[in-house]
Amino acid sequence: MARLARLYVPDQPQHVILRGLDQQPAFVDDQDYELFIDCLKAAARDHHLAVHAWVLMPGAVQLLVTPSDESSLPKAMQAVGRRYVAHFNRRYARRGTLWEGRYRATVIEGERFFLLASRVVELAPVRNHLVAAAEDYRWSSYRHHIGLTVDSLITDHPLYWALGNTPFERQRAYRELCEQPFDERETTQLMQATLKGWVLGSDTYREWASRTANRRVSPLPRGRPRKVREAPAAAGAPGAPGVSALGAAATAAASGSAAAQSAPHAGNQSSPNYPPPAGAPSGAHAGSHAGAHADSGTGATPGTNPGGTGGHSSGSTSSGSSGGASSSPVHQEHKPGTGTH
Repeated sequence: MARLARLYVPDQPQHVILRGLDQQPAFVDDQDYELFIDCLKAAARDHHLAVHAWVLMPGAVQLLVTPSDESSLPKAMQAVGRRYVAHFNRRYARRGTLWEGRYRATVIEGERFFLLASRVVELAPVRNHLVAAAEDYRWSSYRHHIGLTVDSLITDHPLYWALGNTPFERQRAYRELCEQPFDERETTQLMQATLKGWVLGSDTYREWASRTANRRVSPLPRGRPRKVREAPAAAGAPGAPGVSALGAAATAAASGSAAAQSAPHAGNQSSPNYPPPAGAPSGAHAGSHAGAHADSGTGATPGTNPGGTGGHSSGSTSSGSSGGASSSPVHQEHKPGTGTH
């Protein structure tokens, strides 16, 4: 099964995760960290990738970015990988890839999840017990957002600017936000969406993103599609699946009546059109039986309805009988369930 193309929605932020191979460290000392940051700065500049938050940990990299076009993020990550992995392999006399497959990324609804994603990225060293306080960790953008340093790699997002009218207000508001406990449910949703590549947002946002990206942005329902149950061939037969007993009886009675009308009628005898009892012959058989009976006792012309339209009464007399024909009462048929016949 072919992989879906990288998800891109114009002007929408993306959360990115890049993991080290087999949980091996991708950074050994400060020189490695500094070189990766230089590679990321150059790639972001060359491919017009806005970086809003970042963190480098020994076994993983997380970014919060906004690509300027569909190729910005893939080309930037490719450029970083080529340059940094070549350096790492030369320095430590190794060969092969350094990362666990391709980077993972997803589009997120900024209004709901941007600040959560920024906190998840920058507080990852604390959550992974690398430091006790986020400001003590050098290899993230947290110190920039609380005013302890100026990071030239960072492009502040409008949602960060909305935290306050001045840099001091924004920095204080962001620090206070980071001191609040995480909503673990939303944090898990973010990580799972990023690892699986599905859009994170409301139903309305996902529908919009799907139309804009012209591709599926959420997983298909699990399991095989439900089979559509076909209607039975003889839907009117008594006992057929999906047909009520009353409806089946009425259908059988109607078909028997139609068959009886197409055969010669039985002299002066005409019975009311009630549903046949269980085990009674089908409508076609009843019609042929009525025709045989009519041939033995009447002189009506085969294939005609002596009584005319709208009833079963007959005005003809038997050519071989000693008495005249009596009229049969006109029978009017009602829908099942009305209580009358």
